[in-house]
Amino acid sequence: MSATEVRPARPPVPNARRPVGAALFALAIGGFGIGTTEFATMGLLPQMADDLRVSIPVMGHGITAYALGVVVGAPVIAALAARVPRRGLLLALMLAFVVGNTLTAFAPGIWSLVGARFLTGLPHGAYFGIASVVAAGLVPPDRKGRAVGRVMVGLSVANIGGVPLVTLAGQLFGWRVSYALVAGIGVVTILAVRRWVPPVAAADGASIGRELGAFRRVHVWIALLTGTVGFGGMFAVYSYVAPTLTDVAGMPAWAVPWVLAVFGLGMTVGALLGGLLADRSALRTLIGSLVAMAVVLSLYALTASTPFAAVLLIFSIGLVCQVLGASLTIRLMEASPDAPALAASSNHSALNLANAIGAWLGGVVIAGGHGYLATAWVGAVLSVAGLLFVGGSVLVPRLTRPAAR
Repeated sequence: MSATEVRPARPPVPNARRPVGAALFALAIGGFGIGTTEFATMGLLPQMADDLRVSIPVMGHGITAYALGVVVGAPVIAALAARVPRRGLLLALMLAFVVGNTLTAFAPGIWSLVGARFLTGLPHGAYFGIASVVAAGLVPPDRKGRAVGRVMVGLSVANIGGVPLVTLAGQLFGWRVSYALVAGIGVVTILAVRRWVPPVAAADGASIGRELGAFRRVHVWIALLTGTVGFGGMFAVYSYVAPTLTDVAGMPAWAVPWVLAVFGLGMTVGALLGGLLADRSALRTLIGSLVAMAVVLSLYALTASTPFAAVLLIFSIGLVCQVLGASLTIRLMEASPDAPALAASSNHSALNLANAIGAWLGGVVIAGGHGYLATAWVGAVLSVAGLLFVGGSVLVPRLTRPAAR
């Protein structure tokens, strides 16, 4: 990115009140809240279904609505808000997040809850996209991958502490309390961003047309398809990890939340490592992470019937998927230097499509009688397919020039 793409409204001042580390921490708090609300619904599904007197499949529409909100909101908000100052946009997105979770907490019925979850999902991708651009603009060019990785740590830590704690609160005090707590995290984010993130102007010459121009670049679409397919492999396994642990590895049900926390720990390590590697080469990191994902998922299919191997490989899957996520974000920002916010935001739309595709394909092989471990073979194949998309961009020099490093 050029220096004009993420330009502070006033020159960066070595102000002790707004050190870069504090700004990145403030942005990561928002990621923590978003990650918590996204995954907590899965753990609270039975309680929510019982309280609203619907079946679990019907209650699952809330998860689908959130994902749809992410898919729609990420590119639309990034384009329409192209000229909005970045810090102000982050505050507005977090305000929408607070409103969405508050409406969820007070939803009187299933369809009002579905609408509230859709609203809550709208700022998800745009927040991460804008936060990534702001974080990259706060540091020297050779450290932007690490800055983006630190923002994404919030999403990872949510799987370690946020989701289990909010789920426990829902079990003890009711699921509505859980969403009220998540709304509280959004309020804390608003205060932290207002206090620590410096004013950041929109890119010079920003406009809706310029942002949407990112979609005219073939290499942007290749990167998005790579994310959709590559992450689909991870979701094919993660969507069915609980029954795999209990029915295949023979672990007790009480151990499942702890193993999911191990997955979150792997994601945290991967977010930090991925940023470091992406600073050296986003393209090589992208290729290496897809290869590693294919290997790890193959090992999972072969050995996850034993508890030790299952836990170790679930940690590894979490690590590799975040390395992949960091490299994809940087790759997209480099591939669309005049519209990095839209490109980075659209990455989260791709990941939510990956969630749907991976879970569906995993369900197909399970329904076909191939067992839970077969989902990992599906994931390995999808990782290889992601490599083919990356290979296609490498073979066309015109497509790789914007990402050359």
